[in-house]
Amino acid sequence: MSEKTVAILGATGVVGQQMLQCLEERAFPVGRLVPLASQRSVDAGRTVRFAGEDVPVRLAEPDAFEGVDIVLGAADDATARELLPEAARRGAVCVDNSHAFRLEEDVPLVVPEINASDIADHPRGIIANPNCATIIGLVPVWPLHQAAGVTRLIVSTYQAASGAGKPGLDELVREIRCVAAGEEVGPSAPFQYQLAENLIPQIGGFREEGYTSEELKMQNEGRKIMHLPGLRVSCTCVRVPVVRSHSESITAEFERPLSVDEARELLEAAPGVRVVDDPAASRYPMPLETSDQDLVWVGRLRRDLSAPDGVSSLTFWCCGDQIRKGAATNAVQIAEHLL
Repeated sequence: MSEKTVAILGATGVVGQQMLQCLEERAFPVGRLVPLASQRSVDAGRTVRFAGEDVPVRLAEPDAFEGVDIVLGAADDATARELLPEAARRGAVCVDNSHAFRLEEDVPLVVPEINASDIADHPRGIIANPNCATIIGLVPVWPLHQAAGVTRLIVSTYQAASGAGKPGLDELVREIRCVAAGEEVGPSAPFQYQLAENLIPQIGGFREEGYTSEELKMQNEGRKIMHLPGLRVSCTCVRVPVVRSHSESITAEFERPLSVDEARELLEAAPGVRVVDDPAASRYPMPLETSDQDLVWVGRLRRDLSAPDGVSSLTFWCCGDQIRKGAATNAVQIAEHLL
């Protein structure tokens, strides 16, 4: 494959750094790397390590995208809205991890294991990366849907501190040290409350019907990705004192009968999925084991005992690294399809 000029917008952040690692691991044909960040990073003389070299960080501004083929976006919504259209106007195709463009009609929202065919139609030169919890939940839901037609999802997510970026990760580490030392934790930004030794049932701001913005993403993004405008979703998102890797409990209802054994066979054959489901040996997915890898692990697969007669419904547990498959790796996979 011909080499490409690849820019990373937000190259010094957690997701940007992971994108660099994924590009190297997957041998993406990078001929020239353009790491972009804020003026503060430029003034500090920041560099990023790539392919054995230290590459200077450049200021994220429109002219920086001249000659760039692919942009991987790992910046906030405001920066993405300001700069990615500028990059597209200069001929680049942008794969954006913010949620600035996710629900816009002329921007495809892609999980390659599900709707890679949508990548080809990107009239604005922008392709959106879904929310991390949406990706991790839908990768195992999709093969079950293909077999039996999913109609409803009831989801509870248990999301790691690093889902709030480096500030979230640093805050959890600080709080754990404070608790261990018997010190008062104090203000807990970016979280609403102390996270160490606690759970916080709020991620994002509250919206209609008492759901948070994070909870509504599972419904709205899932409908778009799977081309299911009538999909019914009820989601509760919880921040947990885990460093890395999100976990989810999912109950899925289907149009057609689907047994536990059939579902297990489908999941074992599905791309991007690893089945770890041996209750007798206490084997099931956990954040410690699913961090720093790209598969969504699935276990605790069982029949939904609460389903009414005649309704096919299964429950399972899944875990995945939200920085890798939930963000950076998914974006690099999309870029691979662009090649």
